[in-house]
Amino acid sequence: MIISLEGGNYAGVFFMVIAIMIVPPIILSLIGFAIRKAYPDASKVLYILSAIYLIIGLGFCGSMML
Repeated sequence: MIISLEGGNYAGVFFMVIAIMIVPPIILSLIGFAIRKAYPDASKVLYILSAIYLIIGLGFCGSMML
């Protein structure tokens, strides 16, 4: 007996992975922008974390999607 394992429409999964790679850096940047005047050092840390998350997310995770 042969069972066919055909995939369906994976657009939702693709967009969810893209959102996981892009949305957290945007949120971290917005939080950093919001607290920029009150906590300038914490703001810089959030910007750096946002950049690192984006580089790793698009680099490593993006290469796994290919």
